[in-house]
Amino acid sequence: MTTLQQLLGTELPLIQAPMAGIQVSAMAIAVSNAGGLGSLPAAMLGTDALRSEIAAIRAGTDKPYNVNFFCHTPPEPSAEREATWRTALAPYYAEYGIDAASIPAGPGRNPFSAEVADLLAEFRPPVVSFHFGLPPEALLAQVHGWGAKVLASATTVEEALWLEAHGADAVIAQGLEAGGHRGHFLSHDLTKQLGTFALLPQLVKAVKLPVIAAGGIADADGVAAAMSLGAAGVQIGTAYMLTPEATTSALHRAALKSEAARHTALTNLFTGRPARGIVNRVMRDLGPIGSAAPEFPLATSAIAPLRAKAEAKGSGDFSPLWSGQNATGCREIPAAELTRALAEGFRR
Repeated sequence: MTTLQQLLGTELPLIQAPMAGIQVSAMAIAVSNAGGLGSLPAAMLGTDALRSEIAAIRAGTDKPYNVNFFCHTPPEPSAEREATWRTALAPYYAEYGIDAASIPAGPGRNPFSAEVADLLAEFRPPVVSFHFGLPPEALLAQVHGWGAKVLASATTVEEALWLEAHGADAVIAQGLEAGGHRGHFLSHDLTKQLGTFALLPQLVKAVKLPVIAAGGIADADGVAAAMSLGAAGVQIGTAYMLTPEATTSALHRAALKSEAARHTALTNLFTGRPARGIVNRVMRDLGPIGSAAPEFPLATSAIAPLRAKAEAKGSGDFSPLWSGQNATGCREIPAAELTRALAEGFRR
C-alpha cells in the first residue's frame, strides 16, 4: 500500500494546514525544508500575489509543497440580506463613528478558477488541496494533468466517499475541533459534524484512499493517537500560529496565549460560513451563528471596518481569532523546530 510519504514525496506524513490570513510562503518553506508538507493558502491572494508567493516557495525549497484553494460557489448578492446584516451591526457602527453607507459590498474569498489553474500550470506544484469539495471536472483534470496530487477535506463519511469518487488522491478528515472554516460541502447541517477521533476511524473504514487526520492535534501525543486510529498522516494548523514564520497579529497571538483560547465556537459572523475561533464580543453579543449574516463570503465586507477600528484601539472584539479547540500546542519556536517535535509522534 502506498504511504502518504510516497504519495506526497515528503519525509514525514505531516501537513502544515493552510491558514489564510495567518501565514504565507515563509511558513510553507520552513515546514517543507523540515520534512513535512508546507502549505500556501491561496483563497485570499490575487493572481499577482499568488505568483509571487509560489515563486518564493520555489526559491526557498526544493522539497514538495502544497497550494490550497476554496471551491465554494459564489452566492448571488442580496440587497435585502446585506441591509439586514448592516442593521444588526448598526449599534457598533454608531459606537465607532462608521458611516454604513460608505462601506462597499463585495466578496472576501475567491474560488478556484480557470485563470488560477493556468497560473498554477506554470509552476506545476506537486500537491494542490481544496476546501469545500473539488473544482469542476475540467479544472481538476488540468491539475492532475501536470502530475499534482489532490487532497481535499471531508467532514462526514458521505463527503469522503464523494471525494474518492470524484478524483481526490487523499482525504483530510477534518474534525469538529479544527480551527478556521469547516470544510463541509454536501450538507450545512452542523449536527452531522464529528470530532476528529470519531470521524477518523469511520473514514479509514469507508474509503480506500489515505486518510489524513486534522483537528485538535497539537503535539506528538496527538499525532501518535491519530496514527493509532489508522491515519495515514496528520494535518496541523493551530500549533503553528505562534511561530515566527506566522503572520498572526499581535492581538491574535495574545488571545492564543490567554485563557480565552479555551473557549472557541463555530461562527458565521466574519465570513458567512461556520469557522472556529476564540469567542469575542461580537460572537457573545449576536450569538456565534447569526441568521442575519449573508452567505459566504459576503458577510466579510460589512464587519471589516469594525475590525479595523477596534484593532486600531488594541481590541479584538470584531476580529476573527481563528483557533482550534486545542491551542495548548502553540509554541513560540521556529516552524521547523515545531515540525520536528511533532514528528516524534510518528516514532511511537
